[in-house]
Amino acid sequence: MREVNGFGAIVADVWNRGLWGTTIGDILIAIGIVVVAVLVRKIFANLVTGRLRAITARTRNQVDDVIVDAIAPPLQLVPVIFGLYLAFRFVEPDPAAWIALMRVIRSLVAFVIFWGIYRAIMPAGRVLSPLQGVVGAETLDWVVKAVRLVIVFIGAAVILEMWGIEVGPLLAGLGLFGVAVALGAQDLFKNLIAGMAILSEKRFAKGEAIVVDGVVEGAVESIGFRSSLIRTWDKVPVYVPNAQMADNAVSNISRRSQRRINWLVGVEYRTTGAQLRTIRDRIEAWILGNELFAQPPDSPVVVRIDALNASSIDILVQCFTAADINEWREAKQQLILALKDIVEGEGSGFAFPSQSVYVESMPRVRPSNDDGELVELGEEDKPPQA
Repeated sequence: MREVNGFGAIVADVWNRGLWGTTIGDILIAIGIVVVAVLVRKIFANLVTGRLRAITARTRNQVDDVIVDAIAPPLQLVPVIFGLYLAFRFVEPDPAAWIALMRVIRSLVAFVIFWGIYRAIMPAGRVLSPLQGVVGAETLDWVVKAVRLVIVFIGAAVILEMWGIEVGPLLAGLGLFGVAVALGAQDLFKNLIAGMAILSEKRFAKGEAIVVDGVVEGAVESIGFRSSLIRTWDKVPVYVPNAQMADNAVSNISRRSQRRINWLVGVEYRTTGAQLRTIRDRIEAWILGNELFAQPPDSPVVVRIDALNASSIDILVQCFTAADINEWREAKQQLILALKDIVEGEGSGFAFPSQSVYVESMPRVRPSNDDGELVELGEEDKPPQA
């Protein structure tokens, strides 16, 4: 019996000593508090967001509703932080440990606050959407991204100062390091400045089709701080540094008002002058009477007998259609069919590259004899004189 009592005393001593002067029972209760806080975090977030949604439902705009949805994840951390605070209070650690634990709690509270602001900035930026017509949607995206970066910096500075780390001297100490980094990151700053130039000049916007000479051709999906995402026509994403977009000529296909047709139609040399005049007049009249083609004086229509080529008499046909690619293709198809009907209807034809060979005299050898040898023609084998 004495041995059992002795063992029981050991168990009680271990239980009471616990960890850092806290009994094991208190530690288990503290862990239970934290576990309960983790379990109820979604319930708490749903209750708070539900109440906020009831308030925002009374407003006409949808921005506040989106903000409530954005801050829901940070709200789930609030019960967890409160549970940690209760657990720390319950175990009653020594003063030095208590100071460190309170710094952790304060840091978590600051993290939740700035995380919520960070997430709310993106939907809050929709308030500035009326300015898109003035500064452009891409510029507003950059402003929102810059503000979010500032929020991250401020949040980090606040948390660092909670731990006794002065941000000012830290930044000053990083000055020389920053100079070294800047020297090695010249391309980064070059691309950043180029991106700002692209946005300020409004060369292109998201969704527009562009051609960057010698670089890429496709649709713009995003304009970032360092590079822009261009998706080619075969759906391949291409990340192009902004410097290349700024240094090379950029053709904005989406902003063109019309598409041009510029053809040389070659007809045969047997075509007479009267036929050429009639063909030219009929082609011009057909284009001027077709609604698929832009009409003067907005856009010129040129149909002229242009050149005497090696194998054809060329007729220059220049006209403009709508910018839409489908209308442009339909206009080209109709024009080709009309050209064929007009040229052939006037008794002419389309020329193709050809050569004429003139023989001045007949050869004086036969192809071969029975043995396969060339044989010179005799007087009796010569062709009669004309």
